[in-house]
Amino acid sequence: MKIAVINGPNLNLLGKRDKDHYGGLTLEEINEMLCSEFKDIDFDFFQSNTEGSIINKLQALSGFDGLIINPGGYAHTSVSIRDTLQELDIPKIEVHLSNLASREEFRQILLTASVCDGYISGFKEKSYYAAVYLLKNKSEDEGGQI
Repeated sequence: MKIAVINGPNLNLLGKRDKDHYGGLTLEEINEMLCSEFKDIDFDFFQSNTEGSIINKLQALSGFDGLIINPGGYAHTSVSIRDTLQELDIPKIEVHLSNLASREEFRQILLTASVCDGYISGFKEKSYYAAVYLLKNKSEDEGGQI
């Protein structure tokens, strides 16, 4: 199984950002933990602070069985990333480290999550684990749907 993991702006600063919201691990540590926990998955990790780079990566996905995306702040603002996600015909799960429901009002608008199969929020690095688990077990449902 091949899963793309795409992370958006400021996620390269994990480990330095507000640990109450985002946890204490760096993005590299999260990636390493996923590889260690799910040895049978072929992960492709990508992080960018720019919207166009994320769109280019999404458009280039080919041969993947699933996508985990943490678009960061673009989740609330990017119609372009939303439109690109909508065109992907693989299972997609959006993840957020912090509990968005308990945060500022502007974080309640999730443009990108609306075109994903679902989203996970508030479990810090465990949000990624849950997404991998769901993608990995997608075959239990008819037609590979989550």
